[in-house]
Amino acid sequence: MSVALAESMRRISGLLQSGEYGAAHAQLESLVAANPDYLEGLWLLAGTKQALGQTAQAESLLRRALAIDPASPPALTALAELLLLSGRSAEALPLLRHAVAGTPAYLRAAFLLARHYLHTGQPALALEVAAPWCESGKADADLSSLHVAAYAALGRQAEAVASYRRLAAQAPANPGATHALAVALNAAQQPEEAERVARQTLQRARPTAALHYTHARSLLALERFDEAELALRECVRLDPRRAEAHDRLAELIWMRTGDILEATRSLDQALGKLPHDDALRATKAALLQGAGEARSAFACLAERAARPESHPNLLIRAGLAALDFDLASALTLAERALRALPNDHTARKLLCAAYLGVGEGARALAECGPLLAAAPDDQYLIAMQTTALRLLSDPRYESFCDYDRMILSAFLDTPPGWPDLGSFLTELALRLSALHNPHGHRLLYQSLRRGTETTQDLSRSNDPVIQALFGAFAAPIARYRDHIGQGKDALRRRNRGATRFNGAWSVRLHRDGYHTSHVHPRGWISSACYIQLPDSMRAGHTDEGILSFGAPGMLTTPSLPAELSVRPEMGLLVLFPSYFWHGTLPFSSDQPRLTVAFDAVPDTGAAKA
Repeated sequence: MSVALAESMRRISGLLQSGEYGAAHAQLESLVAANPDYLEGLWLLAGTKQALGQTAQAESLLRRALAIDPASPPALTALAELLLLSGRSAEALPLLRHAVAGTPAYLRAAFLLARHYLHTGQPALALEVAAPWCESGKADADLSSLHVAAYAALGRQAEAVASYRRLAAQAPANPGATHALAVALNAAQQPEEAERVARQTLQRARPTAALHYTHARSLLALERFDEAELALRECVRLDPRRAEAHDRLAELIWMRTGDILEATRSLDQALGKLPHDDALRATKAALLQGAGEARSAFACLAERAARPESHPNLLIRAGLAALDFDLASALTLAERALRALPNDHTARKLLCAAYLGVGEGARALAECGPLLAAAPDDQYLIAMQTTALRLLSDPRYESFCDYDRMILSAFLDTPPGWPDLGSFLTELALRLSALHNPHGHRLLYQSLRRGTETTQDLSRSNDPVIQALFGAFAAPIARYRDHIGQGKDALRRRNRGATRFNGAWSVRLHRDGYHTSHVHPRGWISSACYIQLPDSMRAGHTDEGILSFGAPGMLTTPSLPAELSVRPEMGLLVLFPSYFWHGTLPFSSDQPRLTVAFDAVPDTGAAKA
């Protein structure tokens, strides 16, 4: 490389790092015109054109690079990445496999291939791709994160932790090994150790965006929100394209302010520099929809979704927003996404929901079949299946939603150490209320409106009063399982062996607070336990705050009303299938409505770490 060419590349690299893609593009055009066979210039120009939305021209340049060097791992990988972003995975995968098997094998190709396998529900293949790199200590933080995620998807978190403990012990000064250990510990729900390992790594190594993000995840789990916000801000400063960090930062700011404009300010700044980054734009749309602004979410994506070459994931995100107000558009977007990705489960879920919205129950039911074959325990899919059956007046609906048989309400027994249930609930209410931010706002992406929700998993709490509550849940869960019995249906076929909690939280609703109708996708048995109620609700003379079952949490044609209601009472625990649509009505009192809820699932032993 000549001195002049090296100097040009140095200047261009600086422009790209500062996000000045227009200026970099102009200089790269001139450089490639003067050096038409310079591979690195072709790759960079292609990447710049892609960032500027000129996808077809970027593809042409990368194919030109491969014509010069057909075995070039960077060129193979860059073209494959562009094809993946265009939804053309069948063309991309052979290129990635070639790059991974090349000499030398190419790390970026391994990352993209493992990520594709993980996102398409093939964690075993993702593990196979990532393992040689990670177990030899040659992986970067991003590939190590996918390696851990693949282990987690297979229920093998303990193996991931053990593997990275060995690597960290062998190379304690290697920041890659200790960072990966922190990632594995986070996945295994061991945030205290994860935070310590990540912090120590930050102190002795060059801080990276990925390391700050890993540290932030552990801080969030520990509810050290001020520190988490600083870590996330540093993460997006170092890497403005890291969509998941923008999402976590926005959720944190929203929880404190309830202001979606303030929550998405950092994301808007990144989009100002990267206006063609579809992942960032989709992240903003999801945040807007989570804040209840579905029309704004759709508007955020509409222009780019209208392009013929739009990525299917962008179409899906736009379709999810449209489900709340424009079912015809949602259906069209789902169909477009599936033409590009015929086997994509998320696109098929969107299509199924759109069919329910426009009253095509039979088509929705047909879509549910293959989806449930691939994910039989997905409670959201089961809920859509039951909704389709109800729209069709299919008698099978009664077997899925036998409310009399499948809902059980019972008062808790008084835990040992308290004279009566009332005194226990009074002390429990004080402990739970201390976990709720009095100035906080509801979490994004949740069903509650006008209230707060705790962020820690209460089933893992060290508080003896909260532990006593979860001890008191054991007998009602056992009675519920005896009550429903065993069978071959979606609920009873899993009624074998022990159960474990799969998440638990507390909700404190304020005046006019309520829950929109929803299901718990990753549960099996779900619950509502009433700890503190407003006097008006306890009087039992109104429908305020009641728990209702059966009304879908999505638009349907015709609309479907609730079918059963349960009136709250202090100390009452209500158990029901996680696929049951359920929500609550608002109440008009300045006294709070305090509850605890959990999901229970069969304990296969796979999730233990």
